Amino acid sequence: MQLHRHLLKSVFGKAALATAALGGLMLFAGTPSAKANDWDDCNRRAAYTDWRLHESVERYGYYSSQANHWRHEQREAYERLERVRRNEWREHERREHRGDRDRD
Repeated sequence: MQLHRHLLKSVFGKAALATAALGGLMLFAGTPSAKANDWDDCNRRAAYTDWRLHESVERYGYYSSQANHWRHEQREAYERLERVRRNEWREHERREHRGDRDRD
C-alpha cells in the first residue's frame, strides 16, 4: 500500500512538473506576436472610438456627456496610435542605420 502512494505522488509530481514546463514554453512562444498585433490593435481601437463617438452624437447630441466621453477616448486612441507609429519609425531608422535593410 505504501508503494502505491509513493508511486501516485511521483506520477502526479512528474505530471505537474511537465504541465508547468509545457505551459511556460507555450506562454513564451507566443510573445513575439504581441508586437506585430500592436499596430492592428491601435487601428481597431481608433476605429471603434470613432464609431462610438458618431453613435453617441446621433443618439444624445453633440454636447452630451456620452459624446464628451468618447471624444476623450478618441484622443487617447489616436495618441496611442501616434506613439506606436513613432516607435516603429525609430526602429525602422535604427535598422536602416545598422544596415539591416533586408529584415523589413
